[in-house]
Amino acid sequence: MKKGLKTLLIIIAVILVITLPIISSYNNLVSLEQKVDQSASNIDTNLQRRSDLIPNLVNTVKGYAAHEEEIFTDIAEARSKLAGATNVSEQADADSELSNALSRLLVVVEKYPDLKANENFIALSDELAGTENRIAIARQDYNKIATEYNTKRRKFPTTIIASIFNFEEKPLYKADQGATEVPKVDFAD
Repeated sequence: MKKGLKTLLIIIAVILVITLPIISSYNNLVSLEQKVDQSASNIDTNLQRRSDLIPNLVNTVKGYAAHEEEIFTDIAEARSKLAGATNVSEQADADSELSNALSRLLVVVEKYPDLKANENFIALSDELAGTENRIAIARQDYNKIATEYNTKRRKFPTTIIASIFNFEEKPLYKADQGATEVPKVDFAD
């Protein structure tokens, strides 16, 4: 074999040894980032479903509890914030406000036994409970894939590829600050 051909083959082999891991790391980060985005989209879809159910639930309750206007206003404002959220942390904050407003709405419902027996209210409540479960699962799925992505992104040598191609760390969904406190339940009016 000629010396020039051997040199060319060695150069090609060295280039392949260097570039194949870079390409593999880049493609792996792209795939994981797409999974993170898909998981975030699944959360958005479930939040939108909940947001769509809430007006029907509120209108059903309004017929029974017209004097509870503050709760209805809080729910409407929280839904608006959720619809206008542009990133995961804004979305989490707005979602927390909406969850708090909904829990206050459920306290109002307890005051009206006829409402709790209303078929429309029961059906809407069941759908809302199912949606809340879907949201919780979607958040868990998102956190799992975001953690996998963030871990891969931080491992050597992928961290070099991630910094070169601007792969940013993905935020995780976290519990509200007050979530660790035991809620106070008071059945006295």
